[in-house]
Amino acid sequence: MARIDEALDFIAVRIAVLTVSDTRSLAEDRSGDALVEMINDAGHIVADRKIITDDRGLIRDILSAWIADDGVDVIISTGGTGLTGRDVTVEAHRDVYEKEIEAFATVFTMVSMNKIGTSAVQSRATGGVAGGTYLFALPGSTGACRDAWDEILKWQLDYRHKPCNFVQILPRLDEHLRRK
Repeated sequence: MARIDEALDFIAVRIAVLTVSDTRSLAEDRSGDALVEMINDAGHIVADRKIITDDRGLIRDILSAWIADDGVDVIISTGGTGLTGRDVTVEAHRDVYEKEIEAFATVFTMVSMNKIGTSAVQSRATGGVAGGTYLFALPGSTGACRDAWDEILKWQLDYRHKPCNFVQILPRLDEHLRRK
C-alpha cells in the first residue's frame, strides 16, 4: 500500500517549469503559476521558469539546455499536448527522451477519466528521462496541472513515498553515461 514513511527525511528536488503557449504571457500564466505554487508548497525548489511559443525546435532547445544543467533534476512543461497542428510539445519531449515513462501517460489518463470522463482521450501527457533528468509534459489547463501534481507527481517526487518513487532512483538515471 502506498504511504509516506515519516522516518525518512524529505529531499527537495530542483524543478524547472516551462509553459508552452502562443497566446499567454508570464502575467497570464495560471498553469505555470499553479505549478510553481505546488512545487514550493511541497518543499521543492523552482530552478527556472520560462514561457515560450509552440515551436518544436525552441521547446527541444530549452529542454536540452535544462537537461544539461546540473541545477535541474525535473522539468515540467504545461501546454501543447493536445491534438491541433500547433501542439508540438509531446514531439519535442520525445526528441530528447532517452527513455519514455509510458505508465505516466496511462496513470494521467486514469486520473483524467475520473475528472473529465472520455475527454481524457484528447490529452497526450507524457513523461520521460534524459541525461539524468525527469521530464513531464502536462496539458495547459490549470486543472490538469493540479491533477497531475496532486495525484502523481507530488507522490513520485517525494523521497519518503513507499513502496517506491522517482527521487530514490534519480542518482542512477544517467549511470549508463558514466560507464566506460
